[in-house]
Amino acid sequence: MTAHQTTQHSQTGRGDPFSRPSGIAPDWARAHRAGIQMRYGDIDTMGHLNNAVYVQYLETSRILLMRDLGVPDDEDRSVIARLELDYQREIRLGQDVFVETLVERLGNTSWTLLSRVTADGVPCTYARTVQVRVDTALKPTPLPAVLREQLGKLLAFPAQTQPPEMQP
Repeated sequence: MTAHQTTQHSQTGRGDPFSRPSGIAPDWARAHRAGIQMRYGDIDTMGHLNNAVYVQYLETSRILLMRDLGVPDDEDRSVIARLELDYQREIRLGQDVFVETLVERLGNTSWTLLSRVTADGVPCTYARTVQVRVDTALKPTPLPAVLREQLGKLLAFPAQTQPPEMQP
């Protein structure tokens, strides 16, 4: 099985939800990685990461991604238009947590990110977010060429395996 093919998670039996019907999975080895510092307050009464905290971890990873792409904080004008979460395994206090992020699609004014939250190297949660770039009046505005180029380096699937509707 190649690195791009689907593998099932040993605890849940479910594979990567972003895998294609052909068995091709996102190339997570190319993902942007953001380390997350878990806090005691992130844990709920059941002893695992509270479901609402995942959204904060995703937000932190997106901020770090944009900084790493060279986008100054005051120029990072985007809003979340859609958020999907697929919980597959709990995360407990003391685990090493990372958010890995790839770009699924680049549109004219928006882009779609695929993320997975790992704990001790095991994928626990998958997320898809759609960001829309906006101007100061919060109207959608085209992605700058530099940002498009930088985001393009993180495409989840090599161009030859992308269906035409997903190619930039």
